[in-house]
Amino acid sequence: MQYLSDKLLVEAYMKAVALKFDADFIKLLEDELLLRGFSLEDVLK
Repeated sequence: MQYLSDKLLVEAYMKAVALKFDADFIKLLEDELLLRGFSLEDVLK
């Protein structure tokens, strides 16, 4: 995950949630977003 830019990570998360991907994959993306200092509430706005 460290090779993804912040923008690409946010886009991947938004699409994964919208398309209802596997919960484990979404959790992995959420963990990476939080690790990078993002707020999930702000990302989903």
